[in-house]
Order: sequence, then structure tokens, then C-alpha cells
Amino acid sequence: MSFTGKATYSAGATLPENAEDVSDLIGIVSPHETPLLDHLGDPARIATSTVHEWLEDTLLPNTDAVDDGSLSNPTTLTVFTVENGDRFQVGDQIRLGNKSEVMFVTGISGDDLTVVRNYGGLTNASVVDNDVITIIGNAALEGDDAPGARFTNRSRKQNYTQIFTQSLEVSGSQLAASPIGLADEMEYQKTQRLRELLRDLENCVINGRAAGSDPQGSSTVRRTMRGVIASLTTNLFTVNSGVIPAGDGGNDDLLNEDVLNAALRAVWSQSAGQIDTIVCGGFQKRRINGFVSSNRRFADDDTKFTDLVQMYESDFGVCRVVLSRWMPSDKVLLLDASRLAVMPLSSRSFHFKPLAATGDSHSGQVIGEYTLEMRNENAHAIVGGLATSNS
Repeated sequence: MSFTGKATYSAGATLPENAEDVSDLIGIVSPHETPLLDHLGDPARIATSTVHEWLEDTLLPNTDAVDDGSLSNPTTLTVFTVENGDRFQVGDQIRLGNKSEVMFVTGISGDDLTVVRNYGGLTNASVVDNDVITIIGNAALEGDDAPGARFTNRSRKQNYTQIFTQSLEVSGSQLAASPIGLADEMEYQKTQRLRELLRDLENCVINGRAAGSDPQGSSTVRRTMRGVIASLTTNLFTVNSGVIPAGDGGNDDLLNEDVLNAALRAVWSQSAGQIDTIVCGGFQKRRINGFVSSNRRFADDDTKFTDLVQMYESDFGVCRVVLSRWMPSDKVLLLDASRLAVMPLSSRSFHFKPLAATGDSHSGQVIGEYTLEMRNENAHAIVGGLATSNS
């Protein structure tokens, strides 16, 4: 063929013999990762009702508190009132707060304890209202009758399943055509909708709330699950609260290692739970990374700077740090992952359900129904009210 002199720059894309140059890749930048769900993994069980329930129990408590605003002669008195007299037995050794004196309980009348002071020869301490009382242990009398039976009552907890669904519809012509970058338009739409629903499921697991009335749902009330944050009632910490110290600088509320360890210690002190997961947003993750910044050392030939904390180990547990964009920016969750499960209702994990065709199109919906089982909420914690900037 002879030279024609044609050039692409003179004719552009209108040159009929030039094919369109369209990449066979489709770029998606919308966030859809689910780091907390990935960390928790698939549950060992499924829910079998839209109202999912589980049982929780506790041991008999071994702590109480002085409840006596009219104390006199606090170093010599032998009778004082406590908040829960039924927690004590004759023969108990008790200690108030961090004081060294041990007392011996010789009588109980309602909420009034009669005690022997200076038991074992220790110096008398003052009995102060609201002092925490630790029951060291009970001493039974040799040959005595068995004491009265004591027990705790199991409590039933519950959460509700939430339906997640997205519809899709593709025309017959689109299915017959050859789209760029796809083998099948319907399968592509299924994948996209599933990504959106998984994203929403993680967000609801963290931030979801159950309805204030008719939470089980009705013809006019949509059923929603209660998320982790809404389930927490015991360990709700803020800095400068007495339990959690001030952050950096002594007066502000920036997250630092003292704040985090105080929260971990507070959970450990009243629960056998093992905090193994820290969930936080971007700014608080950078604060955690900064815990070790001052201790970093680099050789002259280092070309890579690493500023990342994926695991945080303290006296109160080894914690994986999970970065989730769905966490409120001023909060950090401390979780025992072994007591958490994101569970589908039986046969209702995410799946595609074809719908009847009403014309020249194919339609259906991706649908799933899930709930959160969060056992022993006092085994978890949240630190809130944190600063969201360094200024």
C-alpha cells in the first residue's frame, strides 16, 4: 500500500479505521473496606430469631462500700452500715480501700456490720463514708453446719436483627451488549451493591442504635440493631474524669499512653475480660503511632521511615489496633473480640434474590439480615471526648 499521509493528529478519533482506546479497567475510589468485620471474622453461630438473646452471669460480688454518713469515732467504731449487707457473711475478713487494717465480721443485721477491729494486730484505720470494702475471704467454723446457699441470677440480654438490602436492574439490551471492562453487567452490579451493604453493616455494628419504641419492628417501625457504642453503659471514660488522667500538657484531652493505660486498667480491675482490640479513626490512630516516636533510632544508611503501631502491648493485654473510618473522630473503642459476634439470621446472610421480570429487564436485590451479639458489655470500654487536633 502506498503512503497516504494520514496522521492521527490531523484526523483525531474521527478516523474510522482507528479503534477507541478505552482501558479495560474500572477505577473505584469510594471507601468500602470493613476492617472491624475482617478482624472479628465469621461467627461460630447464627441467629435464629429477629430478637436475638443470650444469657450472662456473674460471680457473687466480693466488694461493697461503706454507706454511713453519721460515722463517729472512725478508728474505734465496731458497727457501721454498708450498701449491700447481703454480700457479707459472719466469718468474713474485710479491708477498706487501700488501708492496711483487716477487720473480722462477727454479726450482720440488715446492712449493719459488726466487726472486730485491728484483726491480726494491724493498726486501726479510719472508717470513711463511701470507702470501698474488699471481702478478702470467709473462714468457716470447724464442725459447723453448712451455710445458707447463695447464688446469682442469670440475666437475659438481647439485640435485634437489621435487614440490609439494595435493588438492581439491568435491561435486556445491556446484558446482550459487550460492556468495556466487564464480563457481565449483572454480576458487576451485584458486587457493587454487596460492597455498599458490607460497608453499611460495619458502620451499624459500630454506631447503630435500636429504635426507642417497638425495637422489634412493626409495619411502620424498621428494625435496627444496637451497635457497640450504644451497647456500652459501664465503662464510659473521658479524660480528667478521675478515672482517666488528663492528656498531654496536663490540662487538655489529647490521647496519650497514660490515658489509654488508665482505661485498660479500669476495665481490668472489674472484669475478667481481656481487651485485645483498639478501634479508632485516623487522628487517634496517629496519636497511638506517636507513642513510640521518641524512641525510634535510625542508622545512617536507613532509607525508610516507619511510623506505625499495629499491636499495642501493655500490662493489661495485647491489643490489635484497628483503623476504621466509621469510628467517631473523638472516640476510641477498647474491645474483647472474643465476646463479639456479627451474626446473620439463619439462611439470611448476604445473597442475591432474583425478582420477577415485568418487562425487558432483569432485576433482583442483594439482601441480608444481621445482628450484633456483644456479651458482657462491662468487658469493653470507650474513651470519648478526645481532642481531634493537636492545636
